[in-house]
Order: sequence, then C-alpha cells, then structure tokens
Amino acid sequence: MSGKKVNILKSIPPATKNAFINYGIVIIAFAVISVLRSLGLLSISLEGQLVPICCYIVMAISLNLTVGILGELSLGHAGFMSVGAFTGIIVSGLMSQTVQSGALRLFIAIIIGGVAAGIVGILVGIPVLRLNGDYLAIVTLAFGEIIKNLINCLYIGYDSTGIHISMTSEAALGLGPDGKIIIDGAIGAVNIQKISTFTAGFLLVLGCLIVIQNLVNSRNGRAIMALRDNQIAAESVGINIVKYKMMAFVTSAVMAGMAGCLFALNYSTVVAKKFDFNTSILVLVFVVLGGIGNIRGSMIAATVLYILPEMLRGIRDYRMLVYAVILILVMIVTNNPTIRNLLYEKIINPIRAFLPRKKGGAADGYEN
Repeated sequence: MSGKKVNILKSIPPATKNAFINYGIVIIAFAVISVLRSLGLLSISLEGQLVPICCYIVMAISLNLTVGILGELSLGHAGFMSVGAFTGIIVSGLMSQTVQSGALRLFIAIIIGGVAAGIVGILVGIPVLRLNGDYLAIVTLAFGEIIKNLINCLYIGYDSTGIHISMTSEAALGLGPDGKIIIDGAIGAVNIQKISTFTAGFLLVLGCLIVIQNLVNSRNGRAIMALRDNQIAAESVGINIVKYKMMAFVTSAVMAGMAGCLFALNYSTVVAKKFDFNTSILVLVFVVLGGIGNIRGSMIAATVLYILPEMLRGIRDYRMLVYAVILILVMIVTNNPTIRNLLYEKIINPIRAFLPRKKGGAADGYEN
C-alpha cells in the first residue's frame, strides 16, 4: 500500500507539487493568524498591517509574472494599482446607498477595479510591448507618473442627478445640496467607507496564486517562458510574440488593480502619491529578493520586508538605515555562490541531517 502511495507521489509533476505547497502555506498562515486574532494575541499595529500585506503579496506575485516569467522589466506596476484603487473607490462610493452589504460591495469593486486596470494594461501594452529592456522600463515608469498626475487633477462627485466629473476644481462639479465628493483632486479620495477585510485579502492572494500558477504551468505559460529565454527562437517556431506578451502583461495588470482596490478600501483617505515610483520600486525589491521567477519567494519577501520597518520602529532614527543594510546583506548572500554554499554547509545541511527521511521518496522538485 505504501509503495502505491510513493508511486502516486512520483507521478505528480514537480510544478503541481510546488503549486499545492504554495496554496498550503497561504491557507495555514490564514488559519494561524485567524486563531491568534481570536485569542487577542496580535498587536494592533500588526493587525492593521494584515490587509496591506495581502495586497503587496498579490502585487509581488503579479509583477513576478512580468519580470520573472515574461522576462520584461516593468517600473509602472504602481500605476495599475492606482487605477484599480481609485476605480474601486468610485464604484464603492456610488453603490454605498444601493448595496448595503460591505462584502458584496467589496467584491464588485475589486472585480471592476481589476477590469479597469486590465483595460488600461491593454491600452498601454499595445505600443509598449514592442519595446524591450531599458526602453520598456522607462516607458512603464512614465506611465505610472502620468496616471498619478492625472488623478491629482481629477474631481469626481455624485448627487441625485448623477455623477459629476471635472478636471479643474471641486466647485466646477456643480454638486447639489445632497452631493458627495469622492475624489478631490490632489487631496485624493476622501470619506471612504473602510470595507476591506483580512478574509478578502486571503481570498485574493489564493485566487491570484491559482490564476498565475495555472497560467505559468500551462501551454501558454511555456510559450511565455520561451519568449523570455530566446525571443528569436520562439518566433521562429511560430509563437505569437505580441499575443503572449500581452497575455502576461494584462494578467499582471488585472491582479495589480484588484490589489489596489483592496488596499484603497482599507483606508478612509487615499492620495495618488501613495502609488508613485517608490511603490513600484518597493514591489520590484520584493520580487528580486524573493527570487526572480520564484512565486513562493515573492510571497515570503513581501511579508517579511513589509513587516520589517515596523519591527524596527523602536530604533527610531536608525530604522531605515538598518532596513537598507539588511536589504544589502540579503542581496549579497543570495547572489554570492560562496556565501550561499557556506550557509548551506554550516546551517541548512546540519538541520536537514536531523530531519527524518523516507526511503524511496520522490526527488525534490524545483521551486515555483
């Protein structure tokens, strides 16, 4: 009987095993945190970070699809996040009187925010994905800054007569006595009803993992990775470059838009400056430190590096200095074969020696 189980395990592809390990990590983390919350063992600060952590995990996984799987450097990921964020805020504000259920309103807002980000991704991707390397990075960086500045000039409100939009001032909206403003130019989105929850964040992370891992492990995913490895060779065997680049880019944009919506509806006010170049770089740091193309590494890096500044808050003035030093040390360790081998030899291998090993077990698969 045990022999049959071993054979079944051997027959499971390594990519499938890694995908289910990632699902298990997310589910176990959600269960443990839920228990800790119910027992009151989480600090207020950490509890307030749960939804943003989920958002940044989704951002890191989705950017890894573009950077790690497709092999193109994008510095405008925060732009898609802002499109989803402000679209979700508008949708949630307009439905506040008609849809009383916060969970239903959040679900609808996330879907519409993701669709809006996907549409923008298509519009940006058509001209941009014809570029490669540094040129693509510069254009996507410019896109993120354009989106930020457009939102800073945007005024949106609503009253009994409908939606009012202006690019000049709040007074130009012409709202009636019962009117409410949703986006107030450079002040940002105001009077947001906070409806985001940790459960919604968990479901979004799980959904993002399911979509992206199934895409990566599918025939389309193999075509996308072929473009990354050798675009000329991929084109010579009939792979449609524009189609598969667009597929990865738009999927990444949709996930970023959904994460942005969940993030925005976790606060009472949101400004466009939050989704600037620095946010794109922060998410890129998560991807690089977690391992380019390594989805599990992106999840872990996003969680640890988002919590780390708060853990160092007791140092006050030296907090960001220590944070920067830790980032540099991690980069040195992960990219230096000598140090990495020494780490395995002195720490990891001795730990593995104490762990029980099953005879006839399947070989370890690659990380995903």
